[in-house]
Amino acid sequence: MKSLLLAACALLIAAPALAGQPVTLRFDTTDADGRVTLGDLFDGAGAGSNVLVATRMGPSTVLDAGMVQSAARRAGLDWSNSQGIRRIVVRQGGDGGSAPTIMRGNVEVLAYARSLAAGEIVQPQDLIWTKVAAAPSDSPDDADALIGMSVRRPLRQGAVATLRDVSAAQVIKSGDLVSVTYEDGGISLTLQGKAMAAAAVGDALAIQNTLSKKIIEAVATGPGSAVVGPQAQRLRANRSPVRYAAR
Repeated sequence: MKSLLLAACALLIAAPALAGQPVTLRFDTTDADGRVTLGDLFDGAGAGSNVLVATRMGPSTVLDAGMVQSAARRAGLDWSNSQGIRRIVVRQGGDGGSAPTIMRGNVEVLAYARSLAAGEIVQPQDLIWTKVAAAPSDSPDDADALIGMSVRRPLRQGAVATLRDVSAAQVIKSGDLVSVTYEDGGISLTLQGKAMAAAAVGDALAIQNTLSKKIIEAVATGPGSAVVGPQAQRLRANRSPVRYAAR
């Protein structure tokens, strides 16, 4: 009898734990009311659909995949995450109007390695690659699209990076002294002026000649520099993508 009991215990120990109900991560992970539930995240959540996982405070929130997997397991659901997804982006959807997404399944996207304040310049070390279930339609494929750009609003660490997060960095501020150059047919002239407005590279701005006090229109080319004449016209026609990162 004792040997039979020991054999039964050994079988119980060796037997795998009862698996939960298998579920599949949705490609369109959105919620309508700010309450992110297992039903918003998974197909086949069944009775666990109303289990609250997180609260979305803004247009989107980023969830840790491990945390979601644990929450699903506690609710009796089994998400294997065989694709190795690390973060799940949940966006406003339903009656609140969903942000456009590209349903590409398990994809790599750029995310922020640290929280950034409005006005900061995005540096290479501020960006990391991470895997998500779905990517925003304006998620850049190349870090160069963000590096050197100015942050438009506070950004959270781990949030997926989008082009609407940033704008061209200002290289001239209102009141700055600016060297304005005119070049054409071998002729080169330079004068000093005061910027009447802020500008990014390629932006037109008004500059007051410090000697004559006349106002001229120039195009910013970099920190403290601008051009007028044919070169300015070419720059305005072909908005240069050159950006200056903070040093």
